[in-house]
Amino acid sequence: MKLTLTEKIIQSHIVEGELKAGQSISIRIDRTLTQDSTGTMAYLQYEAISGEPVKTELSVAYIDHNMIQDGPENMDDHIYIQSIADKAGVIFSRPGNGICHRLNLERFSAPGKTLLGSDSHTPTCGAVGMLAIGAGGLDVAAAMAGFPYSITMPEVIGVRLTGKLENGASAKDVILKLLSILTVKGGVGKVVEYFGEGVKALSVSQRATIANMGAELGATASIFPADSRTQIFFAAQDRLGDFAMMAADEGCEYSQVVDICLSELKPLAACPHMPDVVVEVESIAGTKIDQVCVGSCTNSSFEDLSAVAAILKGKKIADSVSFTVSPGSRQVLEMLIQSGALSDLLAAGARLLECSCGPCIGMGQSPNSNGASLRTFNRNFKGRSGTADADVYLVSPETAAYSAIAGHIALAQEGIIDEIPEPTAYPINDNMFVKPAPSISKQPIKGPNIKPFPVAEPPGESLVAIAATKLGDNITTDDIMPSNAKLLPYRSNIEYLSDYCMQPVDPHFAQKAKQNPASAIIAGANYGQGSSREHAALAPLFLGVRIVAAKSFARIHKANLINNGILPLVLPDEGAYDSISDGDELEIHDIRKQIANEQVIVTNRTNGKKITALLEASDKERDILLAGGFINYIKANSQISQGS
Repeated sequence: MKLTLTEKIIQSHIVEGELKAGQSISIRIDRTLTQDSTGTMAYLQYEAISGEPVKTELSVAYIDHNMIQDGPENMDDHIYIQSIADKAGVIFSRPGNGICHRLNLERFSAPGKTLLGSDSHTPTCGAVGMLAIGAGGLDVAAAMAGFPYSITMPEVIGVRLTGKLENGASAKDVILKLLSILTVKGGVGKVVEYFGEGVKALSVSQRATIANMGAELGATASIFPADSRTQIFFAAQDRLGDFAMMAADEGCEYSQVVDICLSELKPLAACPHMPDVVVEVESIAGTKIDQVCVGSCTNSSFEDLSAVAAILKGKKIADSVSFTVSPGSRQVLEMLIQSGALSDLLAAGARLLECSCGPCIGMGQSPNSNGASLRTFNRNFKGRSGTADADVYLVSPETAAYSAIAGHIALAQEGIIDEIPEPTAYPINDNMFVKPAPSISKQPIKGPNIKPFPVAEPPGESLVAIAATKLGDNITTDDIMPSNAKLLPYRSNIEYLSDYCMQPVDPHFAQKAKQNPASAIIAGANYGQGSSREHAALAPLFLGVRIVAAKSFARIHKANLINNGILPLVLPDEGAYDSISDGDELEIHDIRKQIANEQVIVTNRTNGKKITALLEASDKERDILLAGGFINYIKANSQISQGS
């Protein structure tokens, strides 16, 4: 049987199930990563699961999100994460070292390995032939404790690349083109695997940009073959021992093949307020901008920022534009200094920010009221920037640089700068990584803002819940649990956060939910897209939400709901969605018996209508729901181990 690269890696790690799309499987996880926005909760959950050192071959805890310290909360979280990492045998990446996905690509990626990360952009490491998957913090905690990761065997979409980038186009335009084809829902339940002659024309950093934004497709992972270009990257990182050639079998079959000719691409932009609202830059050229932000885990490599510096050299940022640069890692920053590129950036008027996520997750640099911000980031959800009425566009670093000079959206020009070569040697300095000294006798250090997290109870025989809100399509985790500079410091305090739950889409939701013993959320298609943040399940759980009924779910959020004992029901048609209104009283009889079935009968006691909803879950997920969540399930099945 000829296998895709995805299937090869899964086959070598599978501990339960078969390589059949749509079937439930469990795989062994080699490595994990966490970051501080989700990491505090993940390690609190790890403590609830295990008192032993991690069972993975390598786990890393990064500090890159909650970097603004206008109170003790963020630093308290950092100290807790470092202390539990030391106890559990996890490498700790100190604040300022860089963004987790760039750092993990540089120092800890490996072809053929599996990586599970508590961040939706974990698939960045698919650039080197690694099966890298984003997940909720509880799934990552369980993986660190030695439990296999359960998932639906994904379909594998093949993206055939031909030609080479020209016409001012860049790697960012490749993934924007794919988003225009597949949309933000098109990758749900699928892995995107790249192949073809065009792959050879892309460096690892270019591949990383494409793999990173596969998360915006809703994809489980994105993956490139590990080839001679990959080998150059590992040699430059002085890590040839981690490299191995890996590729799909010739003649393997994909569930779908999408063809993209790199030579035909033109500079593209994602317009407000969704990454798949993609147009050619030429069509919006001249649009006035107030801010340009270059960086994030998507476009913060030395190649990206050197291209920006080359365009800006000898030029001046427009007087009306605020221009910021966030290097992806200290390694990138050091190379910018050594090459002189940093001087060119600063001379043009760039503001240098810390090596961190920063503006991408709303941690500073919010645009002005009614402003227009051009960003090389991965998401432009409404309000994510910290300014509710701002327009955010996603573009390549080259388009961002030309636009910053012009003061309006401008087309990247081909041939103005020489192609930035892929580095053949990177400066290696790992002194910002703290190696652990595992000891179960050590006590983690917890500041006063670090509170216990809610755990669901097993369901009774029946459930009555009030529909506390009714929402539309494409509700993001930013909508459910906002992420900004004011709220990120409280990531370890679910009680505090819960007051802000749903604030962007239903400002009265928390108040309504608190008035009911049990509540339900009603939503449209692709509910929970975006971040992996488990807080979008934990805050509703704290408020008494027991049911989320939606037309469809994003993969990670659905798993987070199940892991926290919240019933995710699929409304089968428009009629079912229309039959429930905000405030309706919903009832499920014999709920434990119905959880064992694919269909769940919901009675709307307000209007007398009955809905046959779908519970699309594996046998294990049904058992998790019956247990009242994954932690309860683990405690009841503690004999399960990663090798079983």
